[in-house]
Amino acid sequence: MVDGPAETLSRAKRRLVLFLSGVAVLMVGYALLYRWGMATFEGISVTFLDALHVVVETFTTTGYGEDAGQWTTTGMKLITIPMMISGVTVIFLTLPLFIVPLVEEALRTAPPTGTDLTDHVIICSFTSRGGTLVEELASRDVPYVVVESDRETAERLYAEEYDVVHGDPESVETLEAANAEEAMALVADDDDETNASIILSAKQAAPDLRIISLIEDATLSDYHRYAGADEVVSPRRILGESLARKAASPIATDIDDAVEIGDDFEVAEVLVQRGSALEGDTIAESAIGRRTGVNIIGAWFRGEFVTPPDPDAVVDEHTILLVTGRENQLARLKDLTRSETRRFRRGKVVVAGYGEVGATAADALAAESVPSVVLDIEDAPGVDVVGDATNRQALLSADIDEAQSVILALDSDTTAIFATLVIKQVSPETEVIARANDAESIAKLYRAGAEYVLALSTVSGRILASNLTEEEVIAPQSQVEIVRTAAPQIAGQTLAEADVRARTNCTVIAVERDGELLTEVGPDFVVRSADTLVVAGTDEDINRFNVVCG
Repeated sequence: MVDGPAETLSRAKRRLVLFLSGVAVLMVGYALLYRWGMATFEGISVTFLDALHVVVETFTTTGYGEDAGQWTTTGMKLITIPMMISGVTVIFLTLPLFIVPLVEEALRTAPPTGTDLTDHVIICSFTSRGGTLVEELASRDVPYVVVESDRETAERLYAEEYDVVHGDPESVETLEAANAEEAMALVADDDDETNASIILSAKQAAPDLRIISLIEDATLSDYHRYAGADEVVSPRRILGESLARKAASPIATDIDDAVEIGDDFEVAEVLVQRGSALEGDTIAESAIGRRTGVNIIGAWFRGEFVTPPDPDAVVDEHTILLVTGRENQLARLKDLTRSETRRFRRGKVVVAGYGEVGATAADALAAESVPSVVLDIEDAPGVDVVGDATNRQALLSADIDEAQSVILALDSDTTAIFATLVIKQVSPETEVIARANDAESIAKLYRAGAEYVLALSTVSGRILASNLTEEEVIAPQSQVEIVRTAAPQIAGQTLAEADVRARTNCTVIAVERDGELLTEVGPDFVVRSADTLVVAGTDEDINRFNVVCG
């Protein structure tokens, strides 16, 4: 069991009491020794109080020299030398180990233990996916409060201007202090067992409170619902299905990664493969719009999203085009982006890592009759090859050199980055589709050679934001965010007058008006107050759009 901050502080005070008690015993011992030494070696009788006074002066370095003239014998000097050394040592130990920390603790700004917020979201506790959720909520002006039990984490969040309540999220009293009765919803975002306890406490604190629980093990979802959760979300399963869909889309017509916005109108991310007809051309030279009919609204170049892409930007094997169009137009684009070499490769997918994400991906591939080989470092039912995904021989044993794609569903981003480098050396033609635990690792994975990367924290945050707000996130598993949202601040203006793209870096894909989806939304399109806009952009760009236009 991990001690809480109160227990840690109490233990530190106990250590200080024991230390000071030890110093007192040492000083009394030196006083008795000093009195004996003066009588034995110098023939001078001193009282115990006088002897203690000399020892205290010595230990505190305030009275050296008063009795020094009486220390003439070797024996007495052998007593006073270690006494002086002990005194200085005690001073140097006391200040940094006890006095300074206690002063810092007294001066430290304590995080709040309650809130007066209403219609807010309570987040228990703070994780990377919770951080994404906070950003999403803040961009939509939805109040929130993070309930965090760890004192140092709560202090850091408070110093960074997060709304935070320091307390145990499993405690009914803490949730009442977080004003659960007046909250919009509560998100339980801890380990699976702790989340169940949080749900029970939340139902006691506020029986009508809406509760969303995030789980690592999808098999436990029924227990969380039984505890009182209104919704149970398994981000790892959603991520595994998304990675499988990306891996299978070039080789199986049954799995399509396009996002349907309306009847026969879709948004898709299309990877340009090595050896395709587009590789090496600039955006302008490729004439994609004229040749296929699609509209390019953005592109990923080595992990960096650009909208609109520069006409002189060169398309390479790592470029991912974000386009809109009809189904037949997207099909024509896929033909242009597909490698002739890969077109005739066997449709096998290697799944590296057989945790929740990898197992879900393998199941999704099997459901669509896509052949796969599971590689994991530990032998278990469902694992075809036992080995390390960073080991060349293990990859060859999994037939990586014949695979269309490899899904890296590894727990460690560092391992995934290294595995990507190895795979690109062993089998350059194999697509690497990687899971990232932290959004900060996405750029590194792209630089290592991955064709597609999706962060677990991003998927989780988007799904939660979509559940908690009126804004609909159409494709939480996409590398860019595609949302349906209102834009009252630009009502009555054309898109050119509102200068949406320049101000927000977002693209308006379509507009829903009076039950009809309008896809011809050029610069002269006038936005009405009742319109619902379909907007695409990165998470940061969408947040900016909500601030500027929402």
